[in-house]
Amino acid sequence: MVLLRRVIGDALRARRQGQHRTLREVSTAANVSLGYLSEIERGQKEPSSELLAAICDALGARLSELLREVSDTVALAEQMPGVLVPVQDEPVPTAVRKPANRGVRQVSSDGKVAVQVRQDSPLKATLRSTRVRPSERDVVCAA
Repeated sequence: MVLLRRVIGDALRARRQGQHRTLREVSTAANVSLGYLSEIERGQKEPSSELLAAICDALGARLSELLREVSDTVALAEQMPGVLVPVQDEPVPTAVRKPANRGVRQVSSDGKVAVQVRQDSPLKATLRSTRVRPSERDVVCAA
């Protein structure tokens, strides 16, 4: 299952890392604690709309751009069977469980957006969407 807070966090992290900025730099500019920003990026906390706008401003991004990226990622995930709903899996005893190398499925939307999905467990999927723009490349990861 894809959590919105993880998609938002991964989009923010991708933008910050794309600018080669540290958590400290962005947290100071957004007037938010470094620890809280880290939790947002890791998808552990869901930011308020005011805080999200402040973080976007600190990153020099428009809130609408970030939300559009998040929306596109979720929309593509919705098109993939079994991504946003729990997948039935055969129970395996914990002691015998090995990291499952589940297949990665990929969907492309008009050659500009691609999404790869790895099913990590029955209730967790990792999404990686890549958007290619005319002069830049923006990568958003979500789990």
